Formats: sequence, structure tokens, C-alpha cells
Amino acid sequence: MTVFRNLLDAKGYLILDGAMGTQLFDAGLSSGDAPEFWNLDHPDSVSDIHRSYVAAGSDIVLTNTFGGNRQRLRLHDLHERVAEVNTAGAKCARVAADEVDRPVLVAGSMGPTGELLEPLGTLSVADTEATFAEQAEALEAGGVDLIWIETLSDLPTVEAALSGARRATDLPVVATLSFDTAGRTMMGLTGTEAGQRLSELGIDGMGANCGANLADTEAAVADIRAEVGNLPVASKANAGIPIWDRSVLSYDGTPEVLAAHACRAREAGANLIGACCGSTPAHISMMAEVLAGRVPIPDIGPPEGTRVNEATIDPDYRQSGRRSGRRRQG
Repeated sequence: MTVFRNLLDAKGYLILDGAMGTQLFDAGLSSGDAPEFWNLDHPDSVSDIHRSYVAAGSDIVLTNTFGGNRQRLRLHDLHERVAEVNTAGAKCARVAADEVDRPVLVAGSMGPTGELLEPLGTLSVADTEATFAEQAEALEAGGVDLIWIETLSDLPTVEAALSGARRATDLPVVATLSFDTAGRTMMGLTGTEAGQRLSELGIDGMGANCGANLADTEAAVADIRAEVGNLPVASKANAGIPIWDRSVLSYDGTPEVLAAHACRAREAGANLIGACCGSTPAHISMMAEVLAGRVPIPDIGPPEGTRVNEATIDPDYRQSGRRSGRRRQG
């Protein structure tokens, strides 16, 4: 048994952290700059963000390395510093996790490469595996307890990321996908399909993160749980819907909204529960308090569902990838 599974079994469910980007911008990160470079340039600020989530009740904090792979770092001319950036990111989180007198795990975040696999794009499977292996190796060197692949949308990339991580480390691997359109990922993948395939590959946990809305994330979590048996299932939804006010981006999901969502996610079978874009330590604190029963569940109903009615999908959808223009109204 790993320290990850031991802690989950002991507690029944684990509280994840919230958004990193929201907190970095509040701390002074400029739009267009690489968040991951703060691991090197402002490590104390990054550790402080992790501390705020630990204080809010997080049992697992994700490193500030979402865009820390070679392909993404190339945009900032940091692609030759993958090991340095990721090892530093892991250490920033490790410092915060080790300061408290309860177990807090550090998960090494690995996000998309930003490139599509061949033949849709230019990145080969072998290059994708090597990209994730390089990042996973550096994260382990920095002291993470598990690898966390997140915000992917297609199975071949998840499979390549998992293969790369397993090639570089023996740490547990969790993967979450983003369900953006009527209960499917950007590439048309359903929670059912993802659950079936990834459980076959022996992954250590999986689930949904980010996404277009709470309804689709909750539906995906339920679909995944139905397919993966006793595997841990993660829910890390955005703080509602993004809203632009002039040049300022905010999210309409209050801590109370996310706390009510967390309870529904738990009922749907999630046992790794946190939040994604737009969320803050205040969101995580409210979620943790409500799930623990220390605060009443907010009287906030579920959001209106947006899942497509399967009866409206073209019969040859799964073969052609085409979707009917008709959708369930309401």
C-alpha cells in the first residue's frame, strides 16, 4: 500500500486544494508570464499559497507545475530548465506540507503539452511519453508523493502521459480529464469511456477537473465511478462560470455553491474532492467544513443539467464523431 492509499483508506475521503493561478495573480503574477517560473524566482510566495490551502483543510496539494513540461515551457524559453522548474515546484509544496502535524501529501501536477498527437497534430506518442517522463522524474526528485495528470481531453494523450510517468517513477498516478461539452471532453470522450479504459491500464485514481460547468463535472464523476470499482475518484471543478468584467475575470461560484457541489460529488462517488479555476482557500475551507459535518450543507440546489440526450445523437455518432444538431432543451 502507498502512503496515498493508506491516507485515503484511513480518512474515507481526502480534500484537495484549489486554484493556483488565481492566487498567483493575486500575489503579483503578470498575464503572459510563466507561473512555473515563480518556483525559482518567488519560491516563498508559492509555498505561502500551498500553506493557505493546507490551513484551509487540504489533505493533498498540487505543485505549481501544471505547465511544467518541455512543450509548454518552450513558449517561455524555459524548455531546457524542466528539471529545475519541476524539482523546485515540488520543494515549494513539500515545505508547506511538512510544516503541519498531520499528513499532507504533495501531488506533482502535469498538465497538457498544448500539442495534439499525430495525425491531428505534430507530436508523436514517443515524444509525448518522453515529455511526461522527464517531468515526472523531476517531480519525484523534488519529493512528491504521487503524480497528478490533469486537464487532458483524449485517451491517447492520457495513456502516453501514464506510460511516461510509469517509465520514470513508481509513484501512484492519478489522471483527471476536463469535461467541457455536454458531458464530453473537447475530444468527445465520455466519463464512461475514460473510466473503462484507464481502469484497464491499472491507474491509481482518476476523475474530472476544470470543465465547462458543475453539472457536467458531477455527471462525469458519476459515470467514472460506475466503471472503476474501488479506484479513487477525483472531483476538482471550477468555481462556477467565468465572467469578464472589462479586463477582470472572476467566477460566479461562491464557497457555498462549491460546498453544495462537493456534497453532491461525494454522493456521486468522489473521494478526492477539491476545486479548480477561480477557487480560493475560502472555497476549500467551506467544502472541508461541510463535508466533515461541522457546517450545515448550504441550501443550494444542483445546477441545471447540460448533458446531451443520447437519443438525439446520430446513430453513427461513435463511428463518425458527428453529433446531431439537436439538443435537449432546458
